[in-house]
Amino acid sequence: MKVELVQLAGRDGDVAWNLARTLEAIHACAADSQLVVFPETQLTGFPTQDNIAAVAEPIDGPSVQAVQRAAREKNISVVVGFAEAADGRFYNTTLLITPEGIALKYRKTHLWASDRGIFTPGDRYATCLWNGIRVGIVICFDIEFPESARALGQLGAELILVTNGNMDPYGPTHRTAIMGRAMENQAYAVMVNRVGEGDDGLVFAGGSAVVDPYGQLICEAGREECRQIVELDLERLQQARRDYSYLAERRFVLPGELREHADGRRELLIPG
Repeated sequence: MKVELVQLAGRDGDVAWNLARTLEAIHACAADSQLVVFPETQLTGFPTQDNIAAVAEPIDGPSVQAVQRAAREKNISVVVGFAEAADGRFYNTTLLITPEGIALKYRKTHLWASDRGIFTPGDRYATCLWNGIRVGIVICFDIEFPESARALGQLGAELILVTNGNMDPYGPTHRTAIMGRAMENQAYAVMVNRVGEGDDGLVFAGGSAVVDPYGQLICEAGREECRQIVELDLERLQQARRDYSYLAERRFVLPGELREHADGRRELLIPG
């Protein structure tokens, strides 16, 4: 399975510019790539309290529709984030978009300091079946909490996708976290981070990475814009789980209502 990591700088609040770069990157993907992953809030950048209402779009808004068209034209699946407007609230949302449409939606559950007061936290974790494997999504700060990835593991995830907007000085934190989360759940993990400076002076740390089910780094980007193409050996998933399974050996499960959907999606609702 060939995956492309597109590590880009973004412009906070400049949807047209971000969307144009996203579409350009999708069309530049290799013909045999199956998945391309972008950083956190790739389409909108990070909003503020002053501009969130103008920047955020519904899930069927023009930017997401444009990405859906590009995914169909290129015959590739796309993982992309944006500021979502829904029911009078705003969410930090990442979508898995396939050539057939939106396969998975995840709303960030652990809000970083700059998210609070702007976004509403999500209330569930979710996975779906994609190209024969079970995929789940988390966003940035989520990866620092073992329970986030374990919730996906409990839902059967074999591939954990992380859209990231991690800044200095926390780059090493996410490098360590992504390795631990992959190992703990014996799953592949793909993390794509932003680079460059944000409007508020933050410097994004880059370091996009792919980690195998043993917690070993397969590739790691630097601090500049780049595109990395990685081939995932799915047999390695079975090898990692052959002799023991952390999920099978655990002594308790995470609480929450489990929902199974006819299309193969599984959700774990967060209690309370």
